[in-house]
Amino acid sequence: MSDLGRRLVDEIERDGGPLPAALAAAFAAVPREAFVAEGFQRRDGRWATPGTAGFLDTVYRDDVLVTKVDAGVPVSSSSQPSLMAIMLDALAVVPGDRVLEIGAGTGYNAALLTRLGAEVTSVDVQADVAERARLALLHAGIAGVRVLTGDGYAGSPGDRFDKVIVTVGVAGVSPQWLAQARPGLVVVPVQHAGTHPVLAVRGEPGGPVTASVICSSGFMTAAGPLSAAHPAGHPAPVSSGGLTGLHPAAPARWPRPLTSLRYRDLWYAAGVWSTRATHAALPGQQQNTLILLDDAGTGGAAILPDGTVLAGGPEAARCATTAATILDRWQAAGHPPMQAWRVTLRPAGDPSAPILAPATWELT
Repeated sequence: MSDLGRRLVDEIERDGGPLPAALAAAFAAVPREAFVAEGFQRRDGRWATPGTAGFLDTVYRDDVLVTKVDAGVPVSSSSQPSLMAIMLDALAVVPGDRVLEIGAGTGYNAALLTRLGAEVTSVDVQADVAERARLALLHAGIAGVRVLTGDGYAGSPGDRFDKVIVTVGVAGVSPQWLAQARPGLVVVPVQHAGTHPVLAVRGEPGGPVTASVICSSGFMTAAGPLSAAHPAGHPAPVSSGGLTGLHPAAPARWPRPLTSLRYRDLWYAAGVWSTRATHAALPGQQQNTLILLDDAGTGGAAILPDGTVLAGGPEAARCATTAATILDRWQAAGHPPMQAWRVTLRPAGDPSAPILAPATWELT
């Protein structure tokens, strides 16, 4: 297992650079296969279980492992290790830290946290997911984790923590987390333009609450108050075939398409400047496309990585003009990375169960 663990660390570091020594040691030591004992869904839709060909090889790849599917929709998983590494590094755990984890998943993330010296309380709304995480932690010999079944919005009432990490996509931050981890840090993926950029959030429950952007990501979306709509929110992602025909509206701006990371930077800015920005899967184009969705939700303007604009539907001209304005604005700002944005969060959602949602942005 140590050889497989070292291979996983090599995969994580190949694209992301060297990990801190303690974090590399955690990934090398914690047996990931112990947390997918009931198997996972392969990318081709088949279910892989221990003992099947290639099982361990896939487990120790830098890839997400979907571990629960409901009506064809993934509802629980073991996140991509490189993304986990970025979030854990941002959390800056030191031995003795009390960490609240929202979203138990397989228990693997909690196991890594304990290896870093944290005492972990993990909360998951799905009782079966929480129970499997408990059993996996037990069988892996991991102590120091308490797994609770409950609504993540409430956190763990009556407890106090040093930091919070959230492993599910949310529309905003629960004030309960800030109250329970005062004045701690919350590392959380918050919905933005159909994706879930990870934020480092700091502040008091009553404000002010501010955040910096850590990285791009995509997570399964939470239910309940944590998914509440708010004024700065964006439309839900559009699945393949959900749009009317899109046709060229503006030519490519750059001879070489933006890299995936740079495209995400543009995407983030588009979400700041337009509440109609979201994610779309375009047949024959690409599965991950930035689109400015029209009010009907069936057309709009797509911005491709080379700056090409495609448009369609009754509001095609207006949406294409907005897309061009966003491209002009991003270029004039010097192609800022998403990490250059500072976010202010304000109360939103249901007044009886408010969330702190992104409200304003500033380039630094």
